[in-house]
Amino acid sequence: MKIKITADSTCDLSGELVERYGVGIMPLHVILGDKTCSDGVDITPQQIFKYVSDTGVLPKTSAPSTEEYSEFFKKQLESADAVIHYNISQKDSSSYSNACVAAKELKNVYIVDSMALSTGQGLLVLKACDFAAQGLSPREIVKKTEELRPKLNTSFVPDVLDYLHKGGRCSLASLIGAKVLKLHPLIDMKEGEMYAKKKYMGNLEASLKKYVRDLAEEYPRYDRTRCFITHSCCESEVVEKVRSQVKELFSFDEILETLAGSVVTSHCGKNTLGVLFISE
Repeated sequence: MKIKITADSTCDLSGELVERYGVGIMPLHVILGDKTCSDGVDITPQQIFKYVSDTGVLPKTSAPSTEEYSEFFKKQLESADAVIHYNISQKDSSSYSNACVAAKELKNVYIVDSMALSTGQGLLVLKACDFAAQGLSPREIVKKTEELRPKLNTSFVPDVLDYLHKGGRCSLASLIGAKVLKLHPLIDMKEGEMYAKKKYMGNLEASLKKYVRDLAEEYPRYDRTRCFITHSCCESEVVEKVRSQVKELFSFDEILETLAGSVVTSHCGKNTLGVLFISE
């Protein structure tokens, strides 16, 4: 049985990984003024930064329609016996509900709410690919990946809170306090929703060093298969320092670096970085 694993573009998997694992990607929409773009297709994070700088407002983002999901799934079924699709957390988007409606009209299409975003979602997608390669059935893959959702570490540290404030996820008081005191919050996800778990004082580089150290202390047992360092256009020197620290404190078989896509970047802003993996 040929199983096709697909995902919303918010999984933030690089083009190389998408090709390596044969993942089908459904783009979400990013709206710049009167122009609607497709995430990962005809818009870049740099365009997001310029738009916000020029206008002072965030781009709007929107989920694919039920009709778009239906056409996408039908296309995948032309070369597969079943499709398993992983959505961004339904608490952050209507993508999951729209995909579910589309799937009801078709056979052998399974929809999974990742309860995550960015490469937290991507980790489940790649696990699904691993399970499919092992010969598991669609229902078995869905069950095993859903069981992994509470074990996802989907966390990140933003450099500035302006984008989160504009998007309604950060109060003005928190924004001002962070700027005055040079605070960098650790944003985590619990039951599909983002929340500020703790705050670091100091510049971004120092905060990231504390962040990685805290992850190692909190998660002494973890799935060693892979880990993601996902960022929104951070300086290469900063990323390499994080990578070195991850290598020192963890024992992952593979450390994958990937850029946050335009939808995720629209909400977190430039220089946000997360180290994401599955705990045990």
